[in-house]
Amino acid sequence: MAMHGMRGLSIFISDIRNCQNKEQERLRVDKELGNIRNRFKKEKGLTPYDKKKYVWKMLYIYMLGYDVDFGHMEAVSLISAPKYPEKQVGYIVTSCLLNENHDFLRLAINTVRNDIIGQNETFQCLALTLVGNIGGREFAESLAPDVQKLLLSSSCRPLVRKKAALCLLRLFRKNPDVVNVDGWADRMTQLLDERDLGVLTSSMSLLVALVSNNHEAYWTCLPKCVKILERLARNQDVPQEYTYYGIPSPWLQVKTMRALQYFPTIEDPNTRRTLFEVLQWILMGTDVVKNVNKNNASHAVLFEALALVMHLDAEKEMMSQCVALLGKFIAVREPNIRYLGLENMTRMLIVADVQESIKRHQAQIITSLKDPDISICRRALDLLYGMCDITNAKDIVEELLQYLNSADFTMLEELSLKAAILAEKFAPDLSWYVDVILQLIEKAGDFISDDIWFHVVQFVTNNDDLQPYAAAKAKEYLDKPAVDEKMVKVCAYILGEYSHLLARRPGCSPKEIFSIIHEKLPSVSTTTIPLLLSAYAKILMHTQPPDQVLQNQIWTIFTKELRYESCIDAEIQQRAVEYFALSRKGAAVMDILGEMPKFPERQSSLIKKAEDAEADTAEQSALKLRAQQQPSNALVVTDQHPSNGEPLPVFVGQLSVVKAPNMNNTEDHSSTEQVLSQENGNLSQVDQQPPSADPLSDLLGPLAIEGPPGATVQYENSAVSGLESGPDVVDGSAIVPVEVGTNTIQPIGNIAVRFHALCLKDSGVLYEDPYIQIGIKAEWRAHQGRLVLFLGNKNTSPLVSVQALILPPAHLKMELSLVPDTIPPRAQVQCPLEVVNLRPSRDVAVLDFSYKFGTHMVNIKLRLPAVLNKFLQPLPVSAEEFFPQWRSLSGPPLKLQEVVRGVRPMALPEMANLLHSYRIAISPGLDPNPNNLVASTTFYSENTRAIVCLVRIETDPADRTQLRMTLASGDPTLTFELKEFIKEQLVSIPTVAQAPTPAPPAAPPTPQIPPNDPAALLTDLL
Repeated sequence: MAMHGMRGLSIFISDIRNCQNKEQERLRVDKELGNIRNRFKKEKGLTPYDKKKYVWKMLYIYMLGYDVDFGHMEAVSLISAPKYPEKQVGYIVTSCLLNENHDFLRLAINTVRNDIIGQNETFQCLALTLVGNIGGREFAESLAPDVQKLLLSSSCRPLVRKKAALCLLRLFRKNPDVVNVDGWADRMTQLLDERDLGVLTSSMSLLVALVSNNHEAYWTCLPKCVKILERLARNQDVPQEYTYYGIPSPWLQVKTMRALQYFPTIEDPNTRRTLFEVLQWILMGTDVVKNVNKNNASHAVLFEALALVMHLDAEKEMMSQCVALLGKFIAVREPNIRYLGLENMTRMLIVADVQESIKRHQAQIITSLKDPDISICRRALDLLYGMCDITNAKDIVEELLQYLNSADFTMLEELSLKAAILAEKFAPDLSWYVDVILQLIEKAGDFISDDIWFHVVQFVTNNDDLQPYAAAKAKEYLDKPAVDEKMVKVCAYILGEYSHLLARRPGCSPKEIFSIIHEKLPSVSTTTIPLLLSAYAKILMHTQPPDQVLQNQIWTIFTKELRYESCIDAEIQQRAVEYFALSRKGAAVMDILGEMPKFPERQSSLIKKAEDAEADTAEQSALKLRAQQQPSNALVVTDQHPSNGEPLPVFVGQLSVVKAPNMNNTEDHSSTEQVLSQENGNLSQVDQQPPSADPLSDLLGPLAIEGPPGATVQYENSAVSGLESGPDVVDGSAIVPVEVGTNTIQPIGNIAVRFHALCLKDSGVLYEDPYIQIGIKAEWRAHQGRLVLFLGNKNTSPLVSVQALILPPAHLKMELSLVPDTIPPRAQVQCPLEVVNLRPSRDVAVLDFSYKFGTHMVNIKLRLPAVLNKFLQPLPVSAEEFFPQWRSLSGPPLKLQEVVRGVRPMALPEMANLLHSYRIAISPGLDPNPNNLVASTTFYSENTRAIVCLVRIETDPADRTQLRMTLASGDPTLTFELKEFIKEQLVSIPTVAQAPTPAPPAAPPTPQIPPNDPAALLTDLL
């Protein structure tokens, strides 16, 4: 900028820099804009110098981030000024303030054209820069011929010609018709003979765009490109100013190799030989050095050369040389080079037969898998997945299983999917495959799709020799104290079908098998209970003649004593009733409940995912496959089946790829009952909808292609949709008040109960009405969470004007992906929501959601279950760990105690279960008083990291409506918030939407602790 003599501008900039705060700056800017506006209104007395000064000020104000909505005409008018200083200001400010569609630009087109065709080189450069920056179809049509003439002119200086080349590139991108393909091939060939590297680099940028659009017309340019590369590689006639850290024009080398990759092949043997010699020289001459800038330039050239080698399908020897070079790169400390090495090695797998060469670097690739940088881990995972075959599958899969223990939780889904696919494709024997998948389910059950355990069942069912082994492994896993729910599903299914094959082994009698499975019943969700009922029925069927004790135990479960026969869940109810009736038929039940038939051979859905992924580049990992069909992160899944009038299953909360039903499958997988949600055996009540009310049908449920026949798992839904109560039970606190009186649509089920259920579980239905269903599935790790909102349109018409806004409390950082304005008929949209917990708080985030259906405008505000306990991890502690910490936290504000009255009466085990459900671990035996509980947990947040919290609850067996609670932690806010949170759970009744009846005041209980017992340290005086 020429600022000579512009004292007013200098003073203004100084004033802005001296402002103490943003408010002062805004006042100074507003004052200046007012002054400029007034001066422009009195334009008659405005000299070109003044106009230039004020336009510079406008540009400076615009660069500070303020809107400048006037003065554009004055800026454009300066373009036609005869002198350079004013013209320069006009061009610069116009290119910054105006876009290609602005009407004022039309006023300047003639002036710009006159400058382009004129003789003044400085004015030509200004005009070309403006056109290149703004572009636009109108500029392209009017000015392209003149720009082309400048580019091809022999009388113009290189400075002007290289700007003309870049200007023409911009115009071509805006309107490809401006370059006549027929005439330009010869012209481009002529341009590639240019000796000036500036013009040549700009022309090569233009060529890359031209050949990417249509390479057929530019075959004559190919030999010229090879000659340019040879000239640069041998450093022939390369001026010093175009040499970067000893590398001859790396930018031109990269562009030239990029242009060559658009040609499918090189037919001329001499040209091909010359090119491979150049590439060989580049490969041999590149190494890692200490200078970062030189590294970046040389590796930019190298990796483009590797891409060209792969594109041209070079001979095997050169490919092996590339692999060896990449092997060096993946072993260096510099993370960027390691990343590029892994990425390019993965690309080489796609295009060349270099599997054996890459296998030599397997150990180093596995080391990269454990890198702290997650992007390097992902590239290493992609490479291991691609290089795996029958010879190394066992080692690679075992490494992946081991890595599951320490992997970042955002990688677990992709990692488990790839491990399962590799185990399926390259299993040396089926027993090893079963071992791998069971280990996978044990380590990452929450992150794997149901397809994975469906396959285990399929393999076991189809291979008689595998059945005893699988049953033994299932018993072994189910014997463990803490078992993932997917593990319960697969083990219960296998034991139900094949446990009779273990009858002669110790500990494997029908009674013992039943006992092992039945232990898991209280801890599973509603989707798993039907599987367990099927297993019980199968065990009874295999025990003929019946064992009376076992038969009575199972009949008790099927009948009303445990209430499954009268359960509101249609699937559980029907199974209980039918299995009870069938099991009374004696030996005839053997024919009715015989072993499941073999599965027909079908293509594995996991292998299908792998094949789909093979078409993608290394950058597209398995996790990204889910989102590649739409511009936002929301995944829309549309049902292609017509409504058949049958009752349909409700929302399915699943984080894996949602698959539409296989249209080629001739079997009828439609549901015969409506699956209604329930939570841990507590009965719920839902308004029954007419059959056509829920259209999600087999869209999300009946993937029976992969699932075991007869299992309910094809819905994988519901279980955790929460406790729903009848329409007559309404909790005003469940839904944040909405100031919209037009909501005539009533929700289905009790919203408060659904919210409370989701505070305990990680998936289920948050809200439902006759038109939409909103479900949630969540994953939590330390202070971070990832939720997916499932928005399901239940109708054959679209939902429009859809809006979703997250209203986060101050302690949560939340980011919701873009929600589409319209949800298509009978479709489901998945919207990821990222959550970061900053500090302890009981405040709740709110989802402000609205949509329109027909004449109904619905607006709801729903509490989101990103609550305090989601950031807790249960932490059982021993006495040696507990007492020193308890002693060190002495008194308020780190240790708080309160007598809580109005507690809902509950037995001590029930209170322990309640704390456990909120991720607070009970430590039995620490307090000698049997009426007291001692518990601990770890709280995670971004500000506090991990903080241990210690809890002691003293109860009075004579009065269960009161207790004394003591909490201690290293953070005073956490101590208070967690104390209040636990108190709320003990006083309120989350499963029933009504206020508790307060108990009469009573004296606090006196703990009975022996005077010399170390547990006396727990006692604090009130």
